[in-house]
Amino acid sequence: MILTGKEIEKRLKKDIIIEPYNAEQLNPNSYNLRLHQEIMIYSNDILDAKADNPTKTITISEEGLELQPGELYLARTLEYTETRNLVPMIIGRSSVGRLGITVHLTSGFGDVGFQGFWTLQLTCVKKVRIYAGMKICQIFYHTIVGDTSEYSSGKYQKSAGIVSSQLYQELRKELGVHNEG
Repeated sequence: MILTGKEIEKRLKKDIIIEPYNAEQLNPNSYNLRLHQEIMIYSNDILDAKADNPTKTITISEEGLELQPGELYLARTLEYTETRNLVPMIIGRSSVGRLGITVHLTSGFGDVGFQGFWTLQLTCVKKVRIYAGMKICQIFYHTIVGDTSEYSSGKYQKSAGIVSSQLYQELRKELGVHNEG
C-alpha cells in the first residue's frame, strides 16, 4: 500500500521527516523533492567498481546547467528525509521525464530507517538545461508487513551531501582487494 498525501502529512515528525517541508510540494500520494545546487561528475572516463573513483563538483549557476547525453551526473535532493516503519521510494516526475531526464538509474528504493539526502543519478537523452531548486523527483512511501530492522549501513546512512558509489568497500572485503583507488 502507498500512503496518500494526507497520510504523509499526518505522519510528519513521526514516521516521516522532510526538512525543509513545504505543503505546496505535497501531491495526492507523494511529495516533490527539489534539486540541490551542487552536481558531481566522475573525473575518469572509465569507472572501476573496485576503486573509489575520483569526482569533481560543479555548482549550478542561476543560468542553469546544460546536461550532456552520455554523461552521468550525481546530484542530491535539497530536502533531507528520515523514514521509520515505512519503505521510502523516489521516482522522477513525469514533467522531468518528458524532457528526457532520468533521475535515478536503479536506486529509487530506500530502506526502512534511511536518514539523509537522496543521491540522484541524472542522465539525459538530449541536451537539456536544469536549475537548482527545481522539483526533480517525488518521494512516496510503502507500508510494510512483518518485523523490521532499520537500515544501518555506514555507506549511505546519514548522508550530508552527494555520495558517489561506495561499492568498492564491499568488493574490497569480498574480493580481498586492499589499498586500490
